[in-house]
Amino acid sequence: MKILIAEDDAILRQLLERTLVRLGHEVIAVGDGNEARQLLLAPDAPRLAILDWMMPGTDGLAVCREVREKAESHIYMILLSATDPDEDLFTGLDSGADDFLAKPLDAVELRARLHAGARIIDLQARLLAAQEALRIEATRDHLTGLANRRMIMHHLTRELNRARHEGRSVVVALADLDRFKTVNDAHGHAAGDAVLFETASRMRAVVRAYDFVGRYGGEEFLLVLPGADANAGHGIAERVRARIANDPVRAGLASPLHVSVSVGVAWTGTAGFEPDGIVAAADAALYRAKANGRNRVESDTAEAIAVKPGA
Repeated sequence: MKILIAEDDAILRQLLERTLVRLGHEVIAVGDGNEARQLLLAPDAPRLAILDWMMPGTDGLAVCREVREKAESHIYMILLSATDPDEDLFTGLDSGADDFLAKPLDAVELRARLHAGARIIDLQARLLAAQEALRIEATRDHLTGLANRRMIMHHLTRELNRARHEGRSVVVALADLDRFKTVNDAHGHAAGDAVLFETASRMRAVVRAYDFVGRYGGEEFLLVLPGADANAGHGIAERVRARIANDPVRAGLASPLHVSVSVGVAWTGTAGFEPDGIVAAADAALYRAKANGRNRVESDTAEAIAVKPGA
């Protein structure tokens, strides 16, 4: 574990550093509070710090307070003090410190406090990992890895709100795999899953870096294309259609399978449009694409998507 030592007494600082290195830790040692504060607020900050209470520049209490206020992740901080430990304990903990050690240091006590700190850091890391897993579970489609319906609609709502303020357009495209039921019926659901996964991968490969792609439901995918106009949106949708149709799906299948998508595109360049309205317009365009032979892109005009609140 990487540990920061901030101690202005050079002899004690060297003693602490040697002790921690013998225990297998990576050590960064500094002699004043200003440098300690900078290191603890850096992106690659150590996860544990041992800070002297009284230091030049910024004392240990001030470092604890600022790190607690500004650091993006929790840093376990142990304060060192040569004064009355009973009086300093509560003051130190109130400043944001996690633990307290009195001088002169006892090696056994130091190891015990480090062990406790490492255990808490590990528990925090596990908690953050569990929270991230829950966030992904709540926002991602488990099969394709794309945003799920709730999240892609969240992206659409956010981009429409941003477009209102910035006076720019938003395009959405609704893509639906053609005759997908026959894939499941003729080749099985495992083949259907492989087709959905590959379709999602190809969509991500051809959209712009700042576009959003989500699984809207079943074999339908919703693309949110910020800042695009009608021509650009149609062009992106056509790239998606061609990328899926031009090469058969091979991964996970006994034999290559040719699939295609129909895409409906709708766009808005003015304020007042709601997410459901623009998706409905894209759905109407998608219906036309299906009716006109599938494996094609159809677009709706601005007038066709004029669905305002209360309309």
